[in-house]
Amino acid sequence: MPSPQAHGLPEPTTRAGRAALEALLTDPAKALTAFDFDGTLAPIVADPLTSAPHPGIVAALAELSTLVGTVSVITGRAAATAVRLGGLDRVPGIIVLGHYGAERWAEGRVIAADPPPGVALVRAELPALVDASGAPEGTWIEDKGRSLAVHTRRADDPDRALELLAAPLAELAQRADLQLEPGRMVIELRPQGVDKGAALTSLVEERAAQRVLYAGDDLGDLPAFAAVAALRGRGVPGLTVCSSSDEVTEVADAADLVVPGPAGLAELIGRLTERIRVRGPGA
Repeated sequence: MPSPQAHGLPEPTTRAGRAALEALLTDPAKALTAFDFDGTLAPIVADPLTSAPHPGIVAALAELSTLVGTVSVITGRAAATAVRLGGLDRVPGIIVLGHYGAERWAEGRVIAADPPPGVALVRAELPALVDASGAPEGTWIEDKGRSLAVHTRRADDPDRALELLAAPLAELAQRADLQLEPGRMVIELRPQGVDKGAALTSLVEERAAQRVLYAGDDLGDLPAFAAVAALRGRGVPGLTVCSSSDEVTEVADAADLVVPGPAGLAELIGRLTERIRVRGPGA
């Protein structure tokens, strides 16, 4: 039997990753494939409201969706925002879990519970806090509805801005009973009890998936990587993929397979789809 690499697929660096890729190729109809949005499907940009997927990657997901059991996106964004910015409604049957799993978009409908009261507290106090922190000009607040994020990428000294904000944001998060989520030039305050790992595990169980692939790029994706490891312990083969960057090396260190950013992920999805088609179901 030809190896996946014989057909252009990169080889995972771990034994568990190689076994998971083989399992996915052997029976793709039982697979769940899940992807982060920003930094994974879409390049990171200075203004997240202008984010867009890497060219061709949504079309590649649409093709993949005809061959695997489930295609999903798990993002810190609002589910409807990810769908709108990404044109994800072009992917047949896709499930988009927004706000780390607190929202669900499927077949044109969003299902979500009300946000906790701490979000309103943060919304009221955050502008004054950022001003008082001394963070440099260019630091700005994104209101995601169920969470709020402070971005420093546009600031003259993004790292210094993060340093100045870390302690006051931690104190505000504690008072609001929210969780602090660091990321790539951003700190987010979001509800407790939700993360991408719990969202991924729940979706795998719901879909009765028997193999799983998760791709991400940032610290918020590490709980999903941990969930994949836990699923392996329950007999579900799992492959973790890092859409790499120079900003967050921890994710690459934790992944079974590293690809060069969204462009590399688009190529991986295309080659995976091609390999499944060549191999045929159950081959």
